[in-house]
Amino acid sequence: MNILSTFIKQASTILGDTNTGLSGSKIAEIMSSYAYDLNVEIPYRSYPFPKDLPNKRTALYKNLLTFSSTQQYKILKELCELSIFKDNKDVKDLKIKLISRYGENFGYSIPEEVDKSLLDATNTWLTDYPDSKKIFEQAMVKLENRIFERNLLDDLRLSLELLIKAVLGNNKSIENQLADLGRFFRKKSISKELNNMIVKLINYFAKYQNTYVKHNDNVNDKEIEFIFELTSSLMKLLIRLA
Repeated sequence: MNILSTFIKQASTILGDTNTGLSGSKIAEIMSSYAYDLNVEIPYRSYPFPKDLPNKRTALYKNLLTFSSTQQYKILKELCELSIFKDNKDVKDLKIKLISRYGENFGYSIPEEVDKSLLDATNTWLTDYPDSKKIFEQAMVKLENRIFERNLLDDLRLSLELLIKAVLGNNKSIENQLADLGRFFRKKSISKELNNMIVKLINYFAKYQNTYVKHNDNVNDKEIEFIFELTSSLMKLLIRLA
């Protein structure tokens, strides 16, 4: 799968922004380094750029076009991760779009700390719940590409919420599902103790999301791994009971 030229152009506009992006000299330096490492000839290797070139963003765009899609993916992802863009929301969004749209095609792996078999099993169980499955897979791609940010947790919350709605046949938010979930588990002959445990877990899951996800970008990598596994286990149980 090729990365669309329109995507590369927009990425170049963001990464080469006049006020918040890379300077012309930095673009020439970085791209020349990639050209050397990957044995690719690029049109704009040095700065200042030719006078007939509209701007530095165009130089970045045309340089990127000379690389293969796999190389473009690698370069764009690494550019997004430069320290200059640490607090740049547009670049964070660009990285998420890059990985969500193209990450699956260029190789990634689940962090060793995460139970991959659990995630794969949950994803398979979600086959009959396509809305929830789609969002869960987006979260997996972000996890696999080490995007440990609130966006990943937002995906997990939405995926679980969509699954609960489908299983219970209503349109309530997670916070308003606790009583319905309790009744659901009782009908499925789940023990009182486990029923209470699961309902409380989902209640605290919602509180965690509201506290640390909706209002704070500082999320702990280890907590994300745990929340991912917890969400997967809850989903798997709900589907099996349904």
